[in-house]
Amino acid sequence: MLNFKRKLTIMDNISFDLAEKDNPRKKMPWYHAFSFLFLWAALFFAVVFPLYNVLPISVNIDEEIFKPGQFVAERAQHLLLELDRLGPKIIGDVVNEKTMIDFLLREMDIVHRVMRHDLYDLEVDVQQVSGSYLHLEIVRMYQAVQNVVVKLSSKKSNSTSYLLVNSHYDTKPGSVGVGDAGSMVVTMLEVLRQLATSSDPFEHPIVFLFNGAEESSLQGAHGFITQHRWSPSCKAFINLDSVGSGGREILFRGGPNHRWLMSHYKAAAKHPFATTMAEEIFQTGVIKSNTDFKIFRDFGRLPGLDMVIQYNGYVYHTKYDRFEFITRESLQNTGDNVLSLVKSLSNSKEMQFTQQTQSNGESVYFDFLGLFFVTYPEYVAMVVNTIVCGGGIVLLYISLWYVSKKLDYQVAAVAVEFGSLFLLELVSIFLAVGLPMLMAIFYDAGNRTMTYFTNSWLVVGLFIIPSVIGLVLPLTLYLVINRSDKIPHSYRLQMANHAHCLFIALLCIILTIFSVRSAYILMISVLFYVAALSINLITKLHDRGYFWSLVLCTCQLIPFLYFSYLFYAFLIIAIPMTGRNGTETNPDVVIAFLCALGTIMALAFLVPLINVFRYPIIIIGGLTCITFIFCMISVSEMGFPYRPRTNVMRVNFLQVHRKFFKYNGSVSEEDSGYYIALQDRRREQPLREKLDLTGLLHIENICDNLMNCGVPSFGQGWSGGRWLPRKAPVTVPGVTTLELLSKTILESNYSIRYYFKLTGPAHMTIFVNPLDGVRLVDWSFLRGVPDCPAKCKPPYQIYFSWGADSSPINFYLEFTKTSGKFKEPVFEIGISGHYRSYVHKRDSQSARFIKQFPDFVHTMEWPASYDSYIF
Repeated sequence: MLNFKRKLTIMDNISFDLAEKDNPRKKMPWYHAFSFLFLWAALFFAVVFPLYNVLPISVNIDEEIFKPGQFVAERAQHLLLELDRLGPKIIGDVVNEKTMIDFLLREMDIVHRVMRHDLYDLEVDVQQVSGSYLHLEIVRMYQAVQNVVVKLSSKKSNSTSYLLVNSHYDTKPGSVGVGDAGSMVVTMLEVLRQLATSSDPFEHPIVFLFNGAEESSLQGAHGFITQHRWSPSCKAFINLDSVGSGGREILFRGGPNHRWLMSHYKAAAKHPFATTMAEEIFQTGVIKSNTDFKIFRDFGRLPGLDMVIQYNGYVYHTKYDRFEFITRESLQNTGDNVLSLVKSLSNSKEMQFTQQTQSNGESVYFDFLGLFFVTYPEYVAMVVNTIVCGGGIVLLYISLWYVSKKLDYQVAAVAVEFGSLFLLELVSIFLAVGLPMLMAIFYDAGNRTMTYFTNSWLVVGLFIIPSVIGLVLPLTLYLVINRSDKIPHSYRLQMANHAHCLFIALLCIILTIFSVRSAYILMISVLFYVAALSINLITKLHDRGYFWSLVLCTCQLIPFLYFSYLFYAFLIIAIPMTGRNGTETNPDVVIAFLCALGTIMALAFLVPLINVFRYPIIIIGGLTCITFIFCMISVSEMGFPYRPRTNVMRVNFLQVHRKFFKYNGSVSEEDSGYYIALQDRRREQPLREKLDLTGLLHIENICDNLMNCGVPSFGQGWSGGRWLPRKAPVTVPGVTTLELLSKTILESNYSIRYYFKLTGPAHMTIFVNPLDGVRLVDWSFLRGVPDCPAKCKPPYQIYFSWGADSSPINFYLEFTKTSGKFKEPVFEIGISGHYRSYVHKRDSQSARFIKQFPDFVHTMEWPASYDSYIF
């Protein structure tokens, strides 16, 4: 007992010395600092990594009798294998328009045979629908696209409020689409089966929409929500889609303005994975894609939930999106969530009053390591954020006041010291973001972007460690160079963390004022720091040397785990996207910013603690050496971005035959070439060793006097391309014909109307460009577009697709001309036919050109024609 008291006395003396003197010899040895930093890295791999990747045990068919009502992943997997064997499913192809319809109707028949006929009614409808709408400044027109629509309702229910569950079965050209979105289709089929055989009837009918035209600008969803007889009764929806293949699905959009949906997700989801931050990032437009959620929200005015598979985005929209990448456990994860969520929503009281349940605010929502889900209204977030941050600022003031009293030091002098440390904090944040961004700029200048694309662990040395250095360097230099005899080192280190807390608290309040719901992550950071500060003030551990840092580290466990989990998820999603975000932006800047933001949130209170150890400059030097080693690795072959099959380079290109007609109908020019739309920042550089790209031109260099640069661009993802001329003409496997039926000068004598008939493949594009002095005043496509110059400007573009009916398009164009002279050129029209199916054969030269691409390249390609006329 005496020995124990003696040890306490010794510890107290040491603590007193540390509090009174800034003595490096009293600090821990410098080499232990690396163990301290390694501890947090080990914590990530021991907790965050396995929890992020954990999937439930799958249920097999032979276990169903013992687990009634549960989603059976094995059955869904068997169906997924069938979808894989069917190959690509392109609008207009027999596989998409007949084989898939037969497949779905067969499954509906199976469900009908096994369902509880005493409890449920099952109705099946194959919808063929035509329509048009404006999307991304392009008129999207469709003809006879098909959806398979199924309604399951309880016999005892008289509810007229339906729940809509949607996914799509069509695919991108060349892609089998097992992940996008075959996995969601089979999930819906198994959910339908489980509901139809359940002994627990639900209140509201459920409509399952198997969407046959999503990859062509969301046309199937538009056709359903604007024209199907069941759509007016749909009051809410669940949209299921994919940006990857396998793994867990993330809920990244909800509402809008219907908080009750998040409450049901919280109550029902067995494996929650969601964050408000993902929703707000998506709303910025940084991610250049969309889902059917937009159609249901904008055209149906429906609230809903948007859930997507996000893992392994490398194979998304490629021929490698195959059965082998989706495990049975992944299907079980999604199936468990969807089945429980559908049950919950189909029995909800809110479904009857969706207009009344609309609120004036959104929800804040997030999951913690997949273990549980948190959601609360935006107005509650504003109150909580303000109280936590405001209270934290008050507590910081109390702590600083206490330091001044403890040291018998003037409050003003402590305030000056704190002000200096706050300015250093601003510099640290600037460097923590700036150093990774600087690395990104340097790599881009050296044509070395995306070195992390395959070996994603390289971001640790390229971006995360530089961010750590930026966080700690200013403070360390300040404490080493500007030693203080009046304020002990341990207090100054505490004050440095106070400065970071003040910065985060102020930023949280500002973002809250501007209704940024993602401010919740800043609130969490402040909350746990304030908790540690409160404990240290109450126990007075902050007076005992560096013992306060033990409490701080303990309280930082939860925020570190959450923030590293959150930003790891963002990197998993964002890194594959760098391979398809286009050539104009530097993707390394995005990844560097995510890494910096994640580092600041997870480690900003922790890494300054390297100053508890001796010679912290050596530690910073060691981190710099690690970054240098990573840089050397990244510029080696290991840093080459692409790998065959798993991490491919994407190249979209068309084999184009062009004709340009004069006003008198004669051909002024006819040629062929490849229109290449590169998808990432490395552009054509990786292709030059294998391909002869002599004569390759940036499309902007040939745009003079050519409408739409003289190429049949295909909307989003096809801008900023290259043109590679070829001597031999491209053989197009079909004919696209534009026929002028008649033209009529109207009674005003200042307007003329042209009537046309267009015949061609399942995908065509029309470009219309009035010449000088001429204005388009009317047409037969989407009325009102010519009168909205803010939305659409010449050349006007119409994308057209047909599904089950290849009938010609009959349309008219009406122009007005102030001079009234119509015996001279009035407008230019371009017609492009796209032969997107794999059943359309490529000519021999195109086939050879495709084979010349390196094995790490995925080509999404097809033949196309482009004819330009002047009328």
